[in-house]
Formats: sequence, structure tokens, C-alpha cells
Amino acid sequence: MPRNRRPLSAERSQSSSQSSSQSHLPVSGLIRRRMKTLFAMLVGLLVFQVTVMWTVEDLTLLESVWITMTTVSTVGYGDYAPQTLIGRLSTIIVLFIGAMTLLTLIISDFIEYRFYRRERILRGLWVYKMKGHIVIINTPQHGGEPYFMRFASQIRSNPGYETVPIMLLTRQFPNGLPPQLTDMGLVHFHGTGSDPSALQAVHAGSARHIVVLATDETDANSDSVTFDIAHRLSELNLGYQTTSECVADRNRSRLTALGIRAVIRPVRTYPEIMVRAVVAPGSEKVLEDMFNYEHDHPHRYDFLLADLNWADIVSALIRHGIGTALAYIDDDGEVICQPPIKEPIKGRGLIVLVRSSDTPGLDVVKEALERYRAFLKTWRSHQESNSTDS
Repeated sequence: MPRNRRPLSAERSQSSSQSSSQSHLPVSGLIRRRMKTLFAMLVGLLVFQVTVMWTVEDLTLLESVWITMTTVSTVGYGDYAPQTLIGRLSTIIVLFIGAMTLLTLIISDFIEYRFYRRERILRGLWVYKMKGHIVIINTPQHGGEPYFMRFASQIRSNPGYETVPIMLLTRQFPNGLPPQLTDMGLVHFHGTGSDPSALQAVHAGSARHIVVLATDETDANSDSVTFDIAHRLSELNLGYQTTSECVADRNRSRLTALGIRAVIRPVRTYPEIMVRAVVAPGSEKVLEDMFNYEHDHPHRYDFLLADLNWADIVSALIRHGIGTALAYIDDDGEVICQPPIKEPIKGRGLIVLVRSSDTPGLDVVKEALERYRAFLKTWRSHQESNSTDS
């Protein structure tokens, strides 16, 4: 498999995809070129008029510029006026050709360009100039809009991602993105990740991260589409910045072999897992593990907590090989995560990450905490006797 290609860049690839550039930017390029030509003609006409006024009229250079600008803008203050025949004839030419023709054509072309650009953006056919953005390929089969909204809000709550642009590469939203997504600054391009010209249009080679979603989170056959997209990205040396979903666990190794940075299961109700995979690769494995019963799972133990602080509880459970304390339940039934480590914990239960194959019982947890209490009592007594002897 070739791995020596440079990352895909729209700027580098225009010469090799003329048909693509013609399909994306035909009219806009013509309008911009025509506007530049008209503007150059207008500038030339103004320079000519300033030169004539300065030469044949009794005016300074600044006065010549002033009368030329008031003429072409049809303001005509009247503080200066041409006195010679040549000056008056050139003023007529500037007035009719410059003000009434060239300026009108330039303004008309500008309005046409803005309408054309808006229509292309609405249909997802506008090529943005982006760099350091996030490209999301495909759309969830169900609930795509809320998924993208939560993804955007979660990713932008991370330091360094507050203003990151997000580009969607999808065949959904043919009539434009919903207002809720556009209000959050999301844009889209109508296409698929299997199309090299579409990857070029979204500037995949300049993206900070690339996310490949499963086309159908309930169908393992959708992994074939994901694999095809991942293969194209891998050929372009973009696997190191790609996070991909995979429906069937048996297909994970195929995606990993392509150099994909992170592979996760589709969890549509929790885009936060995808965000963690993008921002902190590896953390998605910990989160995924909590959603299945294969290796580890959070387990709740209901009993009274009184005299130990959080650091003591965590240490006791780890020392006795029980698991990792994640949170505790206070007297009001609220789950408290990340409590202060030095303050005594008072509550009525613990949530512990334990091994699914060997889940400790409640008595084992109580015994571990009781042994740790005895250890702390002995250690403190020893500390007090040492301080008395000294």
C-alpha cells in the first residue's frame, strides 16, 4: 500500500482535477474575473481623467483627484468645474462611461456573485478556504442534527477548540443545513468521503481532525463504506488524524491496520465519546469499556459511609484489588463525582469500576474499608508514639 503521498490539498491538486474545479467554481470565477477587468478599466479611466484635469485645467493634483471622484460618484459639489473644452469633454466621458456604465456593471456583478455564493453555500457546493478545521464525514442515519449540535458544543468546550471550524461532508441536507447548525458555525459540502474531489473540496489535507461516522450504526455492512473512506485517507497519509466509527468489532483490526488513530463503536446518544477520542486519543477506550459488560463496568454498592475521606476510599479499594472508585452517593441520593480528597465522606453508597468477570460483593468492599480503617488507626498510633519519644 503506498504511504508516500503528500496529504491531499485543494491548492496542490487543481491541475490534476480540472473537471472538479469546473464543477465547483465555474460561474464565480467568471464573475470575479469580469469584476477585476471592469475595476481595472475604471481605475485606468480615473487615472486618465486626473491627468487631463491636472494638465489642461488650472488645478493642483489634489484638486484634480477631487473633481474626478465627485464626477464619477455623480455627487458634483460644484466647488470645482472644468473650464476648457478638453476638460469638459473628458468629464462627459468619465461621467457616462465610468459612473453610469462601469460602476453599474461592477455593482451588478458583485450582487450577482453574492447571490451565487449564497445559493452554492445553501446547496453545499461552495468550497471554503479552511485550515486547522474538523471534517466530519457522513451523517448519522437517525438524529443527525442533535448529534452534530452536541458534538460541536462539546468539542468547543475544550481548551484550544473554542473557535475551531467544523465542516460536514455529507449527502444529507440537500436544501441547506438547519438554522440550529448554521447558528453554531457549522458548514457542509455535498459529497461523500469516497470521492477524492470531495475530500479535496473540504481541504482534508489541512484539517486538524477527520471524523468518519458509520452510515448505519445498526448495520455491520456499513463498515465497508467506512473502510473505503479510511483507505483513501490512509493513502493520503491522513490516518494519523482520523477517528473512525466501526459497527462490528471484528472489523476494528482492519481499520487499525490502515493507520487510523482511533476506532470506536457508534454511540449516537453520547457524542462526548467521539469528542474524547478526538481530543484525548485513548480515553475513548475507557469510556467504551463502561458501556459493555465484557471487561469492566461501574457497579453500585449501597452502604453507609462516615469517617473516611475520598483519598482513603480510593486507596483502600485499589490496595485490595477491588477496583477504582468513581463517585459516591450522598445522603440526598445525589451522585458526587470528583469530591474533595481530604474531606470526610458522608453518604450511603459508592460507584466503583470493577472487573466484570470477577465482581466483588458488598461484604468484600466493606471488609476492605474496615481493614483500611484499622491500618490508618495503627499508623496514626505509631506516628503519635514516635512524636512522644522525640
